[in-house]
Amino acid sequence: MNTYRIIQAGDSRSFPAPHAFSEKADANGASRVFVGRDAAAAFRRADELGACPFVAIELGQECLGVHTGEQKGQEGSNVVGFARFRLGSADPGPLVELVRQPTTRDSAIAAARAAFEAVGLKVAVCGDFPGRIVDRLIRPYLNAALRRLDEQLASAQDMDKTLCLGLGYPEGPISLLERTGLAEHHDVTLALYRALGQEAYAPARRAQVAKAREASV
Repeated sequence: MNTYRIIQAGDSRSFPAPHAFSEKADANGASRVFVGRDAAAAFRRADELGACPFVAIELGQECLGVHTGEQKGQEGSNVVGFARFRLGSADPGPLVELVRQPTTRDSAIAAARAAFEAVGLKVAVCGDFPGRIVDRLIRPYLNAALRRLDEQLASAQDMDKTLCLGLGYPEGPISLLERTGLAEHHDVTLALYRALGQEAYAPARRAQVAKAREASV
């Protein structure tokens, strides 16, 4: 039976409120899920994890290898990383990005996937890279929209309308950022820019201003 125990280590971005995944946890579960801001520290203090079907660590923007170590491309065990996608202050969505290393056990991936999917979450598996899939794809797009707004390509309303009507997006990028938080966008893009060194991830001016205003309050 695919049971798991949750080790709560501070506030969690993936599960900030009661959720079926937490409610289904078993204090005597065979696997371990480290959740919260200090999940990685709790993982490093734990022992007797080798026999677990899977061990999952909640990640921020960092690589799983920061916490497990890397061994010349042969890293991997029963440990996976995970993060439920969430933009700023918005509620987390149903997507869980599950992080594997080059030699992570297939059985661990399958067991972790089954645990998340059993409560209705959707799982995408990715390699161990900063930002994983969604942030790597969406943050340059959001930065580009902010920069085009600075260049006065169009008003925020017209840019949002064009992308919604032309490409079928449910919400335009400027509206999305204003709703979920420009300061949080700054923090995520800055972390990715520092990790990857690619200009597309450098925080856009409007995100920098929002972060500075937040710090001055």
